[in-house]
Amino acid sequence: MGAERNQAGRRERKKAATRALILQAAQELFLERGFDAVSVREIADRADVSPTTVFAHFPQKEALLFAEEDAQRERLVAAVRERPDGLSISEALKAHYRAEFVAMWSGEDGEVRRRIMSLMEATPTLQDYASRMWLRHEDALAAAITEEFGLPQPSDEIRVYARFALQIQLLVTSDTDPMLDAGFRILDQGWSRYHPAPEDGNRLS
Repeated sequence: MGAERNQAGRRERKKAATRALILQAAQELFLERGFDAVSVREIADRADVSPTTVFAHFPQKEALLFAEEDAQRERLVAAVRERPDGLSISEALKAHYRAEFVAMWSGEDGEVRRRIMSLMEATPTLQDYASRMWLRHEDALAAAITEEFGLPQPSDEIRVYARFALQIQLLVTSDTDPMLDAGFRILDQGWSRYHPAPEDGNRLS
């Protein structure tokens, strides 16, 4: 039994090491030449693996820049489940989004992340993939909220809330972006509470 565990541990470490090599090779090539100009074959060659091995770890090329998808989902759910007493779900999500932005730009890898973000902003396929990837967390967020309310399954209202709470993050560009507060204010209070000063005697409602 012990030998089997050791062998399984070695396999997992080797798998993690291969994954890290592939990610490093992809990041280097993408930053050197741009996303669209790099093929999976070139990434595999730099990482000294086969293209089949690359696809075994990452289902498509875009996924090479979004390796933290599972961790992002776990942090999102934890923001709801582990929030302090008295803090609303919306306030917890706002705090989580702000913390994610701060963490993104801090640390030794901050400059590399800025370059990757610039690459994403300049590549429509990556923007589309990022949006679809983020919105895949809808079920996990809805499930966490459903659990909070002790319901057997998500209501329509919970699903709508989860979808739009995630959409707000896609509109925000920094931890100080006023769109973050505006988005959750509309989500929590509703459009009917918003009455901008009319310019022509009409009011929006």
